[in-house]
Amino acid sequence: SSGINAEYGEGKGKIVDMLAEKMDIVARCQGGNNAGHTVVVGKTHYDFHLLPSGIVYDKVTCVIGNGVVVHVASLFEEIEKNRAKGLMGIEERLVISDRAHVVSDVHQIVDGLIEKEKQDNSLGTTKKGIGPTYSTKMLRTNIRMIDLLGDGKALREKLSQIISSYKLRFPHQEFDIDEHIARLEKLVPMITPMIKDTVLIMHNAVQDGKKILVEGANAAMLDIDFGTYPYVTSSNCTVGGVCTGLGIPPTKIDDVIGVVKAYTTRVGAGTFPTEQCNDIGNSMADIGHEYGVTTGRRRRCGWLDLMVLKYSNMVNGFTKLAITKLDILDTFKELKICTGYKLDGADLASFPADHSLLERIEPVYTTLKGWECSTVDCRSYNELPEQAKSYLKVIEDFVGVKICWVGVGQSRDSIIVI
Repeated sequence: SSGINAEYGEGKGKIVDMLAEKMDIVARCQGGNNAGHTVVVGKTHYDFHLLPSGIVYDKVTCVIGNGVVVHVASLFEEIEKNRAKGLMGIEERLVISDRAHVVSDVHQIVDGLIEKEKQDNSLGTTKKGIGPTYSTKMLRTNIRMIDLLGDGKALREKLSQIISSYKLRFPHQEFDIDEHIARLEKLVPMITPMIKDTVLIMHNAVQDGKKILVEGANAAMLDIDFGTYPYVTSSNCTVGGVCTGLGIPPTKIDDVIGVVKAYTTRVGAGTFPTEQCNDIGNSMADIGHEYGVTTGRRRRCGWLDLMVLKYSNMVNGFTKLAITKLDILDTFKELKICTGYKLDGADLASFPADHSLLERIEPVYTTLKGWECSTVDCRSYNELPEQAKSYLKVIEDFVGVKICWVGVGQSRDSIIVI
């Protein structure tokens, strides 16, 4: 199975955590530490950026695939933070692809320089070095995990080439190659036991009938090819990233689970047709604690956009949907769902590629009556208010995919299985 954030980022952590308990392997296939999610176990909140959510289960093997880009120091910081909260044995359960690319400190510095260079046209990146690393990967000059296992010659040669390239663009920026290499080499003995041939590991797991869950990072509308370009991330967050980022054949994927909030949120710049820059959006953000796990930035909030979800389904072919944070809408007297787009008075059939057109879109809303009561204690579909059931039915009918899970709170048991 693969779990994919269906719009701009949907709070999939709890859904993945619930599914992970029954898995043998939980894997990441793309992205880096530029995204994050929270898993709540009892009273403990675990924040994950690079680590797959399955790491909270001591019988689950977690895989960071070849499509992921890894800032080694940040990985160990994340391990230490979660160990301090009582999560033990992480290194023993974590495997990292020898083909995964390394995010260097140089990439992070350059990410900040590029954003500064764009001034008012900044994309609002996390400045974690993700974009520059994927760029270097595509130029075929980047450092891979396998390079950390050698005598250090390949590491120095590649980092020197990366620095030389960036010096042409930023001639006044100083890069101390010895300092960067020393910082990285200090962590090599710690990461070496985790670096393995994950293509073979995943192949053997599939052949042996192991239960595998692939956890998407970022979200479908941030996909480098299908998202709201250029306000996207630098990897394929859609289902294709599972194949290219782990080496799993497409014929071996049984389920594609789309995770979407009951309303829409987005972090950073980029078009957002249903955004509510008013008391409605503020209420969603405050009630839903809508602050990014990675950046701490307040998320932009708005009505649920089914045109985005329908488009995401075209690309991903969802077999099941999970709706999260339904409880955040408990106090709203009236609810709206976007079920169409108009541009210059004409209906649009799908999600346009031209970002300038997206900024001119007029959402067409279906208005529903709110349920105005708490759903937090609901543990079955039948316990939900009728208006909440109607809200879910609009989603299901419009997208044409069955809703199998509904989230109504933060805790692990706050998921209704339908």
